Amino acid sequence: MACDRQGGEERPELSLFRTLLAAAIAVGALASPAMADPPRDQDRVSEAVRNGKSMPLPKIEQRVMPFTGGADYLGPEFNGNTYRLKFMRNGRVFWVDVDPETGKIVGRSR
Repeated sequence: MACDRQGGEERPELSLFRTLLAAAIAVGALASPAMADPPRDQDRVSEAVRNGKSMPLPKIEQRVMPFTGGADYLGPEFNGNTYRLKFMRNGRVFWVDVDPETGKIVGRSR
């Protein structure tokens, strides 16, 4: 019953509804990839290890621990270029940056 009985033309409100519906579907389809979750650190690390671009984290932790003076290890971060290992000693936090391919310490921050 979308057509006018006399001329067979579509009612204007139905035409507007269809246009708006089509626009909403198009916007939703275009926005979906942009709203996808970015890769998690864990996924990026796993991929880097598989591709031979990074040593496994436990191996890097073993290499770094002897150089931290007995500090408490709080955990890692991975930014794609380096591992950043977080430590605490005497109430102060510090980070050790490590090259993921070689396991060498490339920086410290306090």
